[in-house]
Amino acid sequence: MEEELKSFVKVWGSAIISVSYCYYIPSKIKSGVHRLLSVLPVCVLFLVLPLFFVFTIFSSTTAFCLSILANFKLILFAFDKGPLLPLPANLFRFICFTCLPIKIQKNSNSQNHLPKWVFFCKAAIFGVLLNVHNYKSSLPPILLICLYPLHLYLVLDVLLTIVNALLTIILGCDLEPHFNEPYLATSLQDFWGRRWNLMVPAIFRPGVYHPMRSVCQPQMRSDWARFMGCWTTFFVSGLIHELVYFYINRETPTWEVTWFFVLQGVCTAMEKAVKRKTRWSLSPMLSRLITVGFLVVTGYFLFFRQIERSNMLERRATEASLIIDFVKHKLSNFLL
Repeated sequence: MEEELKSFVKVWGSAIISVSYCYYIPSKIKSGVHRLLSVLPVCVLFLVLPLFFVFTIFSSTTAFCLSILANFKLILFAFDKGPLLPLPANLFRFICFTCLPIKIQKNSNSQNHLPKWVFFCKAAIFGVLLNVHNYKSSLPPILLICLYPLHLYLVLDVLLTIVNALLTIILGCDLEPHFNEPYLATSLQDFWGRRWNLMVPAIFRPGVYHPMRSVCQPQMRSDWARFMGCWTTFFVSGLIHELVYFYINRETPTWEVTWFFVLQGVCTAMEKAVKRKTRWSLSPMLSRLITVGFLVVTGYFLFFRQIERSNMLERRATEASLIIDFVKHKLSNFLL
């Protein structure tokens, strides 16, 4: 445990030093290829850092924050795009907005904020789910299909909401929420673009979708250019998730997760095309049932099977217990 914490300090210390370099040096270089070349060594370093961890809690968090989000932010920053512009007022803010999954809320009157009791209800349900996993072997398959996506949503929503609340106080500014009640999505486009993990589409739109669409626009009809932009975005997302799984399991990719996102990309693009060409629509309740049902079923067979095979949830629970016991031991020694 002590070795893992030493690795944590070294990895995130290296990240802070690297991002400080990006604040003082590349920001003074003209945007474009030259600034991109100046940040590329940092991007390569961020791809290596998760490999220093054994615990999946540390490797997955570092991969998500540094190898994926921070790298995309820095690449967009090289071309004067993305959430790092306008340049934060000081180094501390630049480090936070680069290394952490946060983004300044542009519209302070956003309707995404829900009453506090909703958050506490989610936290309570999450606590119940943690105990339910102990009886996973005796649960019916149909319940497991719903259990995995609900667990993923609640753990991300609860933890990221807490992180946002703390950083809002520290930074003194309103931050964008990470989720907008995804279970209320009435379409795949609504789910992926406006409700699920909002930090990712905010980066993928300028980083993948718009460049790909611009490249395809002169070569094909606008409908096909939009399709290629949408499909490529989901394909890149699939590859990124495969990379995160590799950091966690250190095994050869099975490509199931990539196929999940490819399927979502094709279906989302087809859905958008049908909406543009027809006025056919369903009631909101039926649309939600179809959308969420499709995501849950395809997610179980293509996204969560790899989690199930690797016992990832059980490993994370064991690691969390070890960390808590270690902290308790250190605190008791300190107090005595």
